[in-house]
Amino acid sequence: MLSKEQIVSDSKEFSLFSWSAQASVNPIAIERAEGVYLYDCDGNKIIDFSSGLMSVNIGHGDQRVTAAVVEQMQKVSFVTPSCTTEIRAKLAKKLAEICPGHLNKAFFTLCGTSSVDNAIKLARLYTGRHKIIGRYRAFHGGSIGGMSVGGDPRKLANDSQQMTNTVLLDDPYYFFGMKNLDEATKLSLSLEYVERVIHFEGKTNIAAFIFEGESGSSGCLHYPKGYLKGIKALCEKYDILFIADEVMSGFGRTGKWFGFENHAIIPDMVCMAKGLTSSYLPLGCLMVSDTIAAKFENTPMMIGLTYNAHPVTMAAALAVINIYESDNLIENTRQMSTYLESKIEEMRAKHPSMGTFRNTGLLGCLDVLKNKATGELICPYNGAGDDLKVTNAIAGKLRALGLYTFVRWGYIFIAPPLCITKAEIDEGLSIISEALLIADAHLE
Repeated sequence: MLSKEQIVSDSKEFSLFSWSAQASVNPIAIERAEGVYLYDCDGNKIIDFSSGLMSVNIGHGDQRVTAAVVEQMQKVSFVTPSCTTEIRAKLAKKLAEICPGHLNKAFFTLCGTSSVDNAIKLARLYTGRHKIIGRYRAFHGGSIGGMSVGGDPRKLANDSQQMTNTVLLDDPYYFFGMKNLDEATKLSLSLEYVERVIHFEGKTNIAAFIFEGESGSSGCLHYPKGYLKGIKALCEKYDILFIADEVMSGFGRTGKWFGFENHAIIPDMVCMAKGLTSSYLPLGCLMVSDTIAAKFENTPMMIGLTYNAHPVTMAAALAVINIYESDNLIENTRQMSTYLESKIEEMRAKHPSMGTFRNTGLLGCLDVLKNKATGELICPYNGAGDDLKVTNAIAGKLRALGLYTFVRWGYIFIAPPLCITKAEIDEGLSIISEALLIADAHLE
């Protein structure tokens, strides 16, 4: 068995780590994981407060998934996508049952960004149009297509390779910063801006809008009430498709099966991954409306992947969906959301550096402030170098105290597994509270 030092050394020498300067990578060597906890190779217990990458929704190490995967591998581990299996039939039907409205057709992919890529292709094939509209403060994956339809700054190094015919919107987030305007006026201004963009870009050129069901890694920036419903109405007005990216917000994360259900809309396509298998195995899915699917009844649908409908990964997905239901994890998400928010509010008396906590279900993000009067974050959006000094100190403290979570710029993400208990929330928040003392000391 390799030592912890050898695991880290060999991993760094012979593999590349994503989104990182390789010399600065300092990975945690994990030996096993169970529930909301990771255990490193020294036996240290680490509470996972971001569900890996907001994806291990049922918690770690559930052997019911292992059993389902082993059973499937003993039957058939792979067939070409032109064949089918019992597990394909069962999972596709189950997804149709939990998706609302006319979303009844599943095209299985490999991950979130391949779901997005195929949604873009299918939207263009179906409509005969070419432009895709997304948001600057959104992330849709690391492929060229996924990066092009979002504005996350991780794309900037690859700007020269961007996919053409993409348009990005500013967020209503800024309209809602305007003072002396009522909420209805702000919403109206936000939607008027979007409609102007539709006309500027040519209403008959736009194939689809793509929006996250709930904002994720950009800081869980909440859509104003009625905003997504208004966007969907504009799509219907101009015969534009609406694609919901539920890769992060799907499968109970927001207290409903899908984030878009919090906004009383039904998309034309839904991109899935992460919580679909709770990240136990890589699998994505693109759910498509009956209307879109009907176009390809007698016309070839020219999209495909070698691992489309891979039976082993689908076995994991069906087992995970059954666990959401049997363990009442979506109801638990709603209950723990209320508890989490109440405990966050209690912490404010101790920490003047605490800013807004934006949360839906168990998809939350805490602003950490540099200046309480102005609301300035400890690190600006896309900050680098010295901007990250306090952020890195906070992240280092969290790690030293035994908590893993996503810390970015001036944000601490709080998105634990949906099986979490009140005691485990208390444990994680007590560590975050200790780390916030660093920010308190730097408050202007």
